[in-house]
Amino acid sequence: MFNLLRMDLYRVRRSKSAYNCFGLLLAMSVLTFWLMWLMATPEGQKTAIRIGMLALTEMKEAERVLEGVDILTFFRQIGLDGGMYSVLLGIWMMLFVCSDYQSGFIKNMMVLHQNRWGYIGSKLITAGIVNFLYLILHFLFVLLLNALFGTLVPYAALGDVIFYLSWSWLLTTAYCALILFVCVLTRSVAAGALAAVLLGGGALVMPLYGLLNLFHAAGWLNYSIYLSLSTGSNQYTSVRDLWVYAVGAGFLVLYTGLSGIIVKNRDV
Repeated sequence: MFNLLRMDLYRVRRSKSAYNCFGLLLAMSVLTFWLMWLMATPEGQKTAIRIGMLALTEMKEAERVLEGVDILTFFRQIGLDGGMYSVLLGIWMMLFVCSDYQSGFIKNMMVLHQNRWGYIGSKLITAGIVNFLYLILHFLFVLLLNALFGTLVPYAALGDVIFYLSWSWLLTTAYCALILFVCVLTRSVAAGALAAVLLGGGALVMPLYGLLNLFHAAGWLNYSIYLSLSTGSNQYTSVRDLWVYAVGAGFLVLYTGLSGIIVKNRDV
C-alpha cells in the first residue's frame, strides 16, 4: 500500500485539479470578505452606496450582519456550513479516483498490487492528507484576509479552532469515502460529479429533510454528513459535543468497507 500511496501523493502534487479546486475555495473567501467589508464597515458602505449596491436606509441593518460572529463562525459560513467546501473537495476526489478508470491505469495497478484493499487505503489516506491541507491552509488564508480587511470579526480561542477543525476534518474525510464509494461503484465521472454536487451541497438531503419533517420523521437525517457539518458545535462544552466524531468515524468505516468490497469483488 505504501508504494501506491507514494504514487498517489506524487500524482496529487503534479496534477492541476487539486490546485484548481483549492484556488476556487480561496477566491470564494476573498469575495465573501469583500462583500462583508462593503456591508459592515463605514468605508465599505460608502463604496457600496456609490456603486448602487446598498441604499442609505439599509445601512443600519447591514452593520448588524456580523454581530456575534467570530473568525471560526465566519470560516464555517464561508464554505463548510453551506457545502461549498464539500462540493469542491468532492469534485477533486472524483477526478482523482475516476482518472484511474478513464485511463485504464487501474488495470496495471491491480496486476502489480493484488491486495485491492491497499488501493482503497491509499486513496483514503491521500484524501485525508489533501483534506487536512485544504482545511488548515484555508483557515490560515481566512485569518490573513481578516487582518487585511481590518479585522472584520474577532478571533476565536485556539482550543475551539482545534476542536472544530478536527471533527470537521473527520466528517469531510468520511465524505471523501462516500465519493470514493460512488466512483468505484459506477466508474463514471458524470455520476461522481453529480454525487459531489448533490450530496456535498445538500441538494438531496435538505429536500428529503423537509419532506420527512412534515411527518416528524426527519430526526435521523441530523446525523447525515451534510447536516452534521452544519450543526456540530464550535466549542467543546460536554461529552455530548463529541457526537460528530462518532458520526464521522461511522461513515468513514461504512463507506471504506463498501468501497473495498466492490473493488475486491469486481473485475477491472
